[in-house]
Amino acid sequence: MTTQLDHLPSDLSITVTQALNEDIGSGDITASLIAADSQAAATIISREPAVICGIAWAQEVAQQVDSRIQINWLVQDGSDVEPDQIIARLQGPARSLLTAERSMLNFLQTLSGTATLSRKYAKKIAHTGVRLLDTRKTVPGLRNAQKYAVRTGGCFNHRMGLYDAFLIKENHISACGSIRNAVAQAHQIAPGKPVEVEVENFDELKEALAAGADTIMLDNFSLEDMRSAVVIAREFPGANCKLEASGGITEQTLLPVAETGVDYISMGVLTKDVRAIDLSMRFGLL
Repeated sequence: MTTQLDHLPSDLSITVTQALNEDIGSGDITASLIAADSQAAATIISREPAVICGIAWAQEVAQQVDSRIQINWLVQDGSDVEPDQIIARLQGPARSLLTAERSMLNFLQTLSGTATLSRKYAKKIAHTGVRLLDTRKTVPGLRNAQKYAVRTGGCFNHRMGLYDAFLIKENHISACGSIRNAVAQAHQIAPGKPVEVEVENFDELKEALAAGADTIMLDNFSLEDMRSAVVIAREFPGANCKLEASGGITEQTLLPVAETGVDYISMGVLTKDVRAIDLSMRFGLL
């Protein structure tokens, strides 16, 4: 249940419009202190090591604020940068550059933070072949943008939302009467949609395997139990199911979990605990 897409999200322009509406409102009153015909140049600089992401969002901010803003990007999404490295050079009306500054940096800092953390974690398990997945624990309004950043950093996407795949958990199972019933109903309701079942013990694991789940999430299994689950899944008659480890996985436990033989590891930390990268814009009148 993963996707790895290189294209930009279709809601990019809408996301930028919403960000500008909340920031500019009825108008940038501080920028109006500067003469309307003043021109300026600026540079965007990284203050720390990072993986850059969000260029298209920053470019769209500039375009929506003022199409006269010209930007020369010196890096691309996925590029590693060092402290004091220039990311972009900008030129245009001074008022417009100042109005666009914060929204441009907000997108770049947040998405670069997501990509940087994803790259860090992906490198830790690169030799295992395990795919590291994000979750739906994203910043409201930035779901597609953050998931793009996760891919930019070298990780993979879990389901995008509640609409594109089933994730059957304890309450769903209880309401349906059993794992078998829940999986059967899922296949009937939306044939072809991936079906994942969360299990908490070996009995539930075997029931999910027998029911024909596409993916089984091992919720808070110990390392020993994960290894046993991998053996059970591989030896289960007729099963062709992927195993996903989830719950309580940290930077310290990530590698040991990957080495159990599971196919996927999902971590909400990739998007929900992201720290914005320290970027700044240096500005000067021409």
